[in-house]
Amino acid sequence: MEQLKNLFVSIVDTGNGLLWGSVLIYLLIGLGLYFTVRSGFIQFRNFGHMFKLMANSRDGASGGISSFQAFSTSLAARVGTGNMAGVAVALYLGGPGAIFWMWLTALVGMATSFVESTLAQAYKVNHNDKTFRGGPAYYIEKGLGQRWLGIAFAICLIIAFGLAFNGVQSNSIAAAMNTAFGFDALAVGIGLALVTAPVIFGGMRSVARVAELIVPFMALAYLLVALIVVGMNIEQLPAVISTIVKSALGLEQAAGGAMGYAIAQAMMHGIKRGLFSNEAGMGSAPNAAATATTKPNHPAAQGYVQMLGVFVDTIVICTATASIILISGMLEPNSGLTGIALTQEALVSQVGDWGAAFIAIAILLFAFTSIIANYSYGESNIEYIFKCRKAILLYRIAVLAMVLIGAVMDLPLIWSFADLSMGMMAVINLVAIALLSGVAFALMKDYEDQRRAGKKPTFDRTKFPKLDKQIDKDVW
Repeated sequence: MEQLKNLFVSIVDTGNGLLWGSVLIYLLIGLGLYFTVRSGFIQFRNFGHMFKLMANSRDGASGGISSFQAFSTSLAARVGTGNMAGVAVALYLGGPGAIFWMWLTALVGMATSFVESTLAQAYKVNHNDKTFRGGPAYYIEKGLGQRWLGIAFAICLIIAFGLAFNGVQSNSIAAAMNTAFGFDALAVGIGLALVTAPVIFGGMRSVARVAELIVPFMALAYLLVALIVVGMNIEQLPAVISTIVKSALGLEQAAGGAMGYAIAQAMMHGIKRGLFSNEAGMGSAPNAAATATTKPNHPAAQGYVQMLGVFVDTIVICTATASIILISGMLEPNSGLTGIALTQEALVSQVGDWGAAFIAIAILLFAFTSIIANYSYGESNIEYIFKCRKAILLYRIAVLAMVLIGAVMDLPLIWSFADLSMGMMAVINLVAIALLSGVAFALMKDYEDQRRAGKKPTFDRTKFPKLDKQIDKDVW
C-alpha cells in the first residue's frame, strides 16, 4: 500500500513539475501575447470602456444574474488567500522583481480572459429560470464537437475548484482565526460549513447575490488599509517601485554575478503566482461569465467585464499586498518568515496589533467568497455531466464535507493532486480557446464596429452562420 502511495505521489509531483514548470507558463504567456496582438491590444485600447460597462452592469438581468454579479462571483474566486499569502511567497522566493512579472502576466492575461469569457457567453445554455450556464465544457462540446473533452475538463474543475481548493480556503481561515483569536480549528470548520450551507443550497443566484454584497466591500476595505500604509510612508514609494523594476531585470544582482539566476527566479515565481491569482486562461472564470444576462446584449460585453476582473485582482489587490510588505522592510531572504505570516507581520509593523486581526478577518471574507464561487463553478460542471438534481445534492454535501475536513486537516497530497487537476483543465481550455479564438475576435469586431457607428451593440446571430448553427436557439 505504501509503495502505491509513493508511486502516486511521484506521478503527481512529476506531472505538476512538467505542467507548472514549463508547459503552462509557455502556453499561458504565449497565447496571452498572441491574443493581445491579434486583438489590437484590446486591454489597452478599451481600458476605459471596461469601467464604463462595469458602471452600468448592476441592472438589466430581469430576475437573472447581472453582469456585475457575474463579475463579483469571478472576482470572489480570484481574490482569495493567494492575494495575501501567495504574493508574500512570490516575494520571499523570487524577490521584489516577482511583482513586476505578476503585472506583466496580468496585462497579457487580460486578453486571454476576454477570449474565454466571450466564448462562454456565446455558447451559454438556457437554464429555464432566467439564468444561464456555460463555460469551457460547453464551448468545447458545442464549438469543437468534443463532448468527451468537455467532460474531462469538467471533472478536472470539479476536483480542483469544487472540492480540494475549498478545503485549502477553509484551512487558511481556520489557521488565521487560530493565530489572531485562538479559535479552535474544528469550531471554525463547523461554523464555516453552517454559514456556507444556506448560500450553496440557494443555488447560483444565491452565490451571485452574496458575492455582489461582500466582494466590493472586502476589496475596498483592504485597499483602504494599503493606501493608509503607503500614505504613511509615501517618501518610500519611488524607492519601492525602483526596487521592483531593478530586481525584475536583475540590475541589483548584476554586480554580484547572479543576474541570470535572479531574473529566472523572479520570472518563475512571479508568473506562477500571477497565473494562480488571476486565473486568466485557466477556464474557471468563464463559468461565471456565462451566467450573466449581459448589458449591452452582446457576448463580447462580458469579455470586457472579465478583463477588468484580472486587472483588479493582480494589478490592484496583489500590488496592495506587495506594497505593505515592501514598505514594512519585513522581507528578509532565508528568514523563514513567508506566506500569510509575512503579510500579517508587515501590517502589524505599520499599524499596530490590530493589523493581525484585520488580516485574519480579510482572509475570512476573501476565502469564504472563494468557497462559494468555487462551488458555483463546480455546480455548473456537475450539471453539464449528469443533468440531474441528485448529483447536485451529493456535490453540495461533498463541498460542505471538504470545508469541514479542510479546517482541521493538512492534506498536502490532495492539494498537490488539485494543482495537477487545475493544470490539466488549463491545458484543455487553452487548446480549446486557441482553436475557437476566431469566433471571439469576430464577435469583438462586430461589437466594436457597432460602437464606432454610434449604435448600442446588439448581437445578431444571423451575421455568423457557422456560430448560429452551434449555439442554442433560446439563448440569443
